[in-house]
Amino acid sequence: MVTVTGLVLASALAATGLASALPPKVGTTVIDPNFGPGKVSLKQLRNPNYRFSGPVSIYKTYLKYGVAIPDELAKTVASILGEAEVKRRGTGSAGAIPIDDSDTAYITPVTIGTPPQTLNLDFDTGSSDFWVFSSHLPTSQVRGQEVYAPAKSTSAALLTGHSWSITYGDGSSSRGNVYTDNVTVGGLTVPSQAVEAAQQVSTSFTSETHMDGLVGLGFGTLNTVTPKRQLTFFENAKLGLEAPVFTADLKWHASGTYDFGYVDPAKHTGNITYVPVNTDPGYWMWTSTGYSVGSGPWVTQSISNIADTGTTLLYLPNAIVTEYYKQIPGSSNSRIYGGYVFPCSTAVPSFTFGVGSAKITIPGKFIDYGRVTSGSSSCFGGIQSSSRLGINIFGDVALKAAFVVFDGQDKPTIGWADKKL
Repeated sequence: MVTVTGLVLASALAATGLASALPPKVGTTVIDPNFGPGKVSLKQLRNPNYRFSGPVSIYKTYLKYGVAIPDELAKTVASILGEAEVKRRGTGSAGAIPIDDSDTAYITPVTIGTPPQTLNLDFDTGSSDFWVFSSHLPTSQVRGQEVYAPAKSTSAALLTGHSWSITYGDGSSSRGNVYTDNVTVGGLTVPSQAVEAAQQVSTSFTSETHMDGLVGLGFGTLNTVTPKRQLTFFENAKLGLEAPVFTADLKWHASGTYDFGYVDPAKHTGNITYVPVNTDPGYWMWTSTGYSVGSGPWVTQSISNIADTGTTLLYLPNAIVTEYYKQIPGSSNSRIYGGYVFPCSTAVPSFTFGVGSAKITIPGKFIDYGRVTSGSSSCFGGIQSSSRLGINIFGDVALKAAFVVFDGQDKPTIGWADKKL
């Protein structure tokens, strides 16, 4: 059974994470009493003092999807991380706190156990594991993260003989054992959710002192728990939702929302166009019907991709990316920075993609991700090649240009609609 309570989280968080300073007040989780049972809205607040790093974003995406890291990119990221000041963050939070910057990823406070333990987790439609930093980790792998302590929860139960393991593109891994416990997100409580307690984490996560784990919102077929895969938070929660959906209304340089259990008509304009989702191997995979660059001609082309809230950029076939940057004088594919850069003084064209017969346009300003380093005259592009990944990814660059519905019915679909930008 899934229950909805009037939980409102409010506290302060002050810290410095990877290349960003978090604001002292991070917001609240909003639950509208008019929603009734089965409807929850999670509001995000952005960090106004962000600093984006394109190379780090590319690096993280390669790690996530098991891609070997090019030597030049590894050296650049090592240099960037070496310059970043990392401080221990404060405890507790509310709302959603940007990881690298307001346009990279958001973490949201989630409570686990009885009494509740609050951890800040990343909502990720590109994975299916609910894993957290835990009290079972060596102290050397915990650098300010909050940890889940199963021994302190009266509702925790060990899944005997079960374990999980995720291997990343640099050969590192995260792994651990599995418990079931009560999990609450914005007042939506799932009893006996599988919680993957880390006994080892990759150094790439250890360095992110302000993120305590992930809430995978993909499909359970991608879950790594053995010998029996576990259902995701959404798969468990949807049994008690008014409708088996969640929506992402992410914003450019502003706060967005995740809604569970309903589709808010006030958050989109015009009709929502739904297309089928291929759930094999467990992603929200769908096919775009074409594209255009700026005011250029429409190109009809099937582009199979995954919608991933845990990835910042838009990764497309190399030919499309090359065509896009041909419209930006002075642009180049930088081996040092791991992707396309361009003169910051140059105007950036929009990019339009097809959803069925509908079209969604990403404004050029969404694709300009700012200077590659402080004081540089080169800026980093929000559209990059998927050639190394082997899969196209519609990350936040695309998601922020639309209102997106993740419909988890028996035959899942994904819906896209225009909205006020």
